[in-house]
Amino acid sequence: MSDQQPVFTIEKIYVKDLSLESPNSPQCFLEREAPSVEVQLQTAANGIGEGMFESVVTVTVTSKVGDKTAFLVEVAQAGIFQIRNVPEDDLEPILAIACPNIIFPYARETISDAVVRAGFPPVMLAPVNFEMLYQQKMMAEQQKGPHEIPIQ
Repeated sequence: MSDQQPVFTIEKIYVKDLSLESPNSPQCFLEREAPSVEVQLQTAANGIGEGMFESVVTVTVTSKVGDKTAFLVEVAQAGIFQIRNVPEDDLEPILAIACPNIIFPYARETISDAVVRAGFPPVMLAPVNFEMLYQQKMMAEQQKGPHEIPIQ
């Protein structure tokens, strides 16, 4: 019976990709105008072996002063998770909500550290409600209607 207990473990958290651009330095450091900051977020997950999954949270932060980019930083923060003995219907929410909730704080730290190392004030990203994002995605898919799968 104990073999059928649900398993959810973090195997590894890592930076899959990191890039930082400061195309208008050093002039951007002389600007006195407050920069605007735009944040984009994406999540993805895929199976990488029996009961093993990779979840990736990609965060892109763009800071501009007027129409000039002060910096653009993007991190793909990833994690490998072991997920076993979980009902199939529960797997997608775990990968879309639980895994990104674990990974996101690492992405926040990586972004802030990269921005500071580039000479800019730290960027403190607000927490993200991955459950709400998942529910919005599911509602959008329901509104599209049933998908037709061609049979060959």
